[in-house]
Amino acid sequence: MRVIFMGTPHFAVPSLQAIIANGHDVVACYTQPPRPAGRGQKEKPGPVQMAAMDANIEVFTPNSLKSPEEQMLFASHKADVAIVVAYGLLLPLPILQAPKFGCLNLHGSKLPRWRGAAPIQRAIMAGDTISAVEIMQMDEGLDTGDIALSAPITIDPDTSAGDLHDEMMMLGADLIVKALTKLKNGQLQTVAQSADGVTYAKKIAKSEARIDWKQSNISLHNLVRGLSPYPGAWSEFQIKGKPVRVKILQTKPIEHCGKAGEILGDETGLKLSIACGQGALEILRVQRAGGGPMSAADFIRGTGDLSGQILAVE
Repeated sequence: MRVIFMGTPHFAVPSLQAIIANGHDVVACYTQPPRPAGRGQKEKPGPVQMAAMDANIEVFTPNSLKSPEEQMLFASHKADVAIVVAYGLLLPLPILQAPKFGCLNLHGSKLPRWRGAAPIQRAIMAGDTISAVEIMQMDEGLDTGDIALSAPITIDPDTSAGDLHDEMMMLGADLIVKALTKLKNGQLQTVAQSADGVTYAKKIAKSEARIDWKQSNISLHNLVRGLSPYPGAWSEFQIKGKPVRVKILQTKPIEHCGKAGEILGDETGLKLSIACGQGALEILRVQRAGGGPMSAADFIRGTGDLSGQILAVE
């Protein structure tokens, strides 16, 4: 089939590669323009653009698809279908209608739960235990289109957003190939989304990443998981007399009493546990600014004993 692929981040790369590997003709790749990156702030192509260039696929990087000129160019590819995976731009109706079979989108939730930009993070932050990757026939709404295929996923109590991202990335690529096979054979059928259970996964705000130790240990465990590895839930520690922002990357809920935000003592001196509004969290992995992830034990070896310190609970 003649396919236009639309995607930008690493999450979308396996989908593009799977489409190519299964013999489909990717006639164009649409991706967001290169962004300044690194210390020199030089423009760097995104992962999908790099993968498309490696496969000798023509790449288009418009800032918008709203102009008649861009829409005419898109239609000129005469695609059977467009596959959209974390593209990052809104698709106007003329774009949605240009391919013979419209546009199919890979979405990382069990719709209609978690429509929007951050379904993976929001599912974990909410403590969800099940999710899915789904293929949706796109319409003009925000993730409101009919569902073509769905693959369920179990979210374990310690699954992080990074873990779920990687699982969905690979499972989604397989699902796209199945959808294209069914579409080619005239067997792809869709069903409307339920009108019940609609929730929205708004983009993660910077303010959400700061840990409020007044919350329960389970709520904070979910927050840490949902924001790990990026952007990372964080708290401010006093280290050698200076405030230092530290990302908390991995935790374990434990039963313990103490004032919310209090760093609890430990016989070994190498465990880091912090009291919450209810229960406590044992901190397993952290990351200081400018450094890489490390175990809590290695963190304490560098800071010395922090027990008794009260972290901010705002």
